[in-house]
Amino acid sequence: MIEGNFGDSGQLFFEIDLITFDGLNLPVDAMLDTGFTGFLAINKQDLECLDWVYIGEEPLRTAKGESRFDIYLGRVILNEHEYEINVYVGDEITEVLLGSEWLKILLLVVNYQAGILTLG
Repeated sequence: MIEGNFGDSGQLFFEIDLITFDGLNLPVDAMLDTGFTGFLAINKQDLECLDWVYIGEEPLRTAKGESRFDIYLGRVILNEHEYEINVYVGDEITEVLLGSEWLKILLLVVNYQAGILTLG
């Protein structure tokens, strides 16, 4: 189980590790976005240092309408486990985003009043 942090506007942040193609771990703060139905989304600029493998394109409905995103095969460490997942990559993504697909395999506990935020 990993503990998260609340952002100034109530956002849910968790520290995860992105694993480069060469096996280096890069810790990042990722925001949980339950409106995003994939596992992970990052900005195209952040992708350059990871050197992940491109696997295609996929349409995705966003708040701005349907857009096409590049999909890369990425590796992350979350809750002390390594996962190989499809990662959505786009130019307009401002935060590293964890999507609701994680909630199918990990338990999310949120209690703002008690300051409790865990995933795992």
